[in-house]
Amino acid sequence: MCGIAGFVTAGPRGDSRSVVRRMVAALRHRGPDDQGDCIDAQATLGACRLSIIDLPGGRQPIGNEDGTVHAVLNGEIYNFRELRSRLQQRGHRFTTQSDTEVIVHAYEQDGEDFVADLDGMFALAVWDGPARKLVLARDRMGEKPLYYYDGPGVFVFGSELRALLEHPDVPRELDLRSLARYLLIDAVPAPHSILAGIAKLAPAHTLVVSPGAKPQVTPYWALSFAPDHSIDEDEWRERLIHQLEASVRSRLVGDVPVGVFVSGGLDSGAVAAFAARHTRAPALKTFAVGFETPSYDERRFARVVAARFGAEHHEIVFSATEALALLERVGSLLDEPLVDASFLPKYALARAARASVKVALSGDGGDEIFCGYPTFLADPAARWLEARLAPRARRLVGWLVDGLPASSRYGSVDFLLKQFMRALPYSAEIRTQLLLGGVTSAEQSRLLSPGVRHALKGFDPYAELTTTIEQLDLRDPVERLIGHHARFYLADQTLVAMDRASMAAGLEVRAPFLDPALVELVATVPSGFKLRRWTTKYVLRRALAEILPPTVIRRRKQGLGVPIAAWLRGPLRDVMESRLAAARVRHRGLFDPTAVTRLVSEHLDGRRNHRKILWSLMMLDAWCDHYLPHERWT
Repeated sequence: MCGIAGFVTAGPRGDSRSVVRRMVAALRHRGPDDQGDCIDAQATLGACRLSIIDLPGGRQPIGNEDGTVHAVLNGEIYNFRELRSRLQQRGHRFTTQSDTEVIVHAYEQDGEDFVADLDGMFALAVWDGPARKLVLARDRMGEKPLYYYDGPGVFVFGSELRALLEHPDVPRELDLRSLARYLLIDAVPAPHSILAGIAKLAPAHTLVVSPGAKPQVTPYWALSFAPDHSIDEDEWRERLIHQLEASVRSRLVGDVPVGVFVSGGLDSGAVAAFAARHTRAPALKTFAVGFETPSYDERRFARVVAARFGAEHHEIVFSATEALALLERVGSLLDEPLVDASFLPKYALARAARASVKVALSGDGGDEIFCGYPTFLADPAARWLEARLAPRARRLVGWLVDGLPASSRYGSVDFLLKQFMRALPYSAEIRTQLLLGGVTSAEQSRLLSPGVRHALKGFDPYAELTTTIEQLDLRDPVERLIGHHARFYLADQTLVAMDRASMAAGLEVRAPFLDPALVELVATVPSGFKLRRWTTKYVLRRALAEILPPTVIRRRKQGLGVPIAAWLRGPLRDVMESRLAAARVRHRGLFDPTAVTRLVSEHLDGRRNHRKILWSLMMLDAWCDHYLPHERWT
């Protein structure tokens, strides 16, 4: 695991080494063990390294036999030994045991198509000196980040925004369109970033650029569905278990200790089960985070899983006091605004785990590919209501639900019903996104300042989202939902939160459910085996019934929720009122101070649970403090 950075210019520049070293230093948290760089006449590459594979020999950048091709890698290539053997048979000579060197020789062998053979989580760069060509690539599901700036006479890339901003030619200006995207999606979706002119390479894409030319961005893989109705349930269960176990086993590769994050849920429980079978340590180490608020605390379920597999279990309690302390640093830690409040306990858990292990496995991705979220149940319910209730009747039901008293409990009925009725009038794509998070178009219009509304005139982030989903070209409603969740929730939020939280602690986190072979297998499972009536993850539950404890199989979905609603009325109230004070909001110029003050007031007096939008405004303000402290918008 590493941080990577670099740039390509039309000609040599005298400060290349000092610039790339500043860029790499900004990423030091991603790779505290080592750093290196290499400079060609037109290209400069740099990396900082978290040593996982070939601890003494895997320094980056790594070159080929004659030093004409160099590569840097953030992530892990799990099938590197298989690829290495194949390349050696074709005459390539290796000088290290690292997975990064495989990239160099694979590129030599297959050119830009080499990425199709990589099984891993990665963001990488290859500089081909003789061809004067830079190749960037990002993994299929979006586990590792990669930003770039294509400017006059320079192309700059890096693992995080902070690295790019160390280059003197990269501008620092808020993209107001991405502000609107952030309010809808709770994050800034690829290929966009929060800063104008800086883009993110989307998952499963490559980018090729030569000095002075425009970059060419190309997809090399897409999540496609081909349901096979000839296979019965028993065989699906057997195939899924076999592939999931293989996925976990492959992600145990490395020369350092590996642990597992457990929540007591189905996905992390399955990962722990198979990791326990194949771990080389005396006992598998498991890690869990909990809260003092009972409805948010999953530790009792995590203990059941750990005990089932004889794990050495570790757990922490994340408190409002710790959250308050982290809020001082959150703008820097996130690197780009993100509403997901689970980032804070994930960071605390990663720090705790780093004391024992250098790598941890997680259950990320299982809910998206197996239909585990409540949103998968909400869609058929919404379609049923649309077919049977007239618009006037739906408005009446919405009015009645809106009158329910607000609760701060995890997954409270009133909160779920209010979210559901609020999203019901919208198209299926927008409705799903509103249920996942974000504000409606009317709410966004009321929230933005007049100046920002004027600047955004003619831009519709809701239409942009719908167009993106339509381009997936998925007709089956369940497959369409899976595509939506994978594209906007998994890649742009869940994986971003885990990457930033774990990397800030110097910990590598791997997700077996995102193994390409497993994802492609699940895409052939008919929708009815994933979502059956009101049962989510139907075939996965059945497949794991004899492996996991019954309490884990039967329990309802519970994500890593944080009691933000209650904390904003209590221990975090002062920081919220400070960050969202009318004078501060007015000075920043992005939002209407009256609208923000109303949200704060309604939340504090218990009339409404505005935790999501208030937290999104606080995270944006914290980010602006760190990255754009002197900029104002009018």
